[in-house]
Amino acid sequence: MRKLGLIGGISWLSTRTYYEHINRLVQAAKGPPASAPLLIESLDFAELVRLSSAADWDRAGSVLADSARRLEAAGAGALVIGTNAMHKVYDRVAAAVSVPVIHIAECVAERVAKDGRRKVALIGTRNVMVESFYRQKLIARDIELLPPDLGLVETLDRIIYGELLLGKASRQSERELKTILTNLEQDGAEAVVLGCTELEMVVDVDANVLPIYDCTRIHAEAAAAWILGGDAA
Repeated sequence: MRKLGLIGGISWLSTRTYYEHINRLVQAAKGPPASAPLLIESLDFAELVRLSSAADWDRAGSVLADSARRLEAAGAGALVIGTNAMHKVYDRVAAAVSVPVIHIAECVAERVAKDGRRKVALIGTRNVMVESFYRQKLIARDIELLPPDLGLVETLDRIIYGELLLGKASRQSERELKTILTNLEQDGAEAVVLGCTELEMVVDVDANVLPIYDCTRIHAEAAAAWILGGDAA
């Protein structure tokens, strides 16, 4: 098996989810007691939360690029960034190293396109829903995205930052997400992409009114496939 580097800590809950998903997939392929060879650098999320200005994002790019260099120097043969929002600085990270960096949105777009979905909704944090760095990966596969609703953006930001990043998942938030998904179906969505790693805490990925594409699972599957000898996405 090949050694993968994971840039994590953004949040630690997401990092835990990646670790569990990747190891379960590797163990399923190799049998017990196999576990994935991983290098994890857990960053301090307090320095990277709710970035807004160009200077903020420039600093974030430097932090993640430095992390990528350290993981490569430690022996990682490929990297993943364990968060959707920080893929805004993906190009900066990829340019900092000579090993492949597996892009979460490209993995998701490939899966959605393979399944023949042509009109989907993307939900997550504000920058994932509103900015182009994530959306363009799906649009490039001829996938139509519902336009982001600012009221929905506000609701999701409140749930994600006020609860999920603190490890909380209230019944009220679960109900709100069910309503959101029902409304998205009525708006014409054929499926929903969870563009936030923590949203699986309040969304039943395997049983819902719409097909759910869990970005974390899909990204972890690509990571595990690389560890087991496949190509990086």
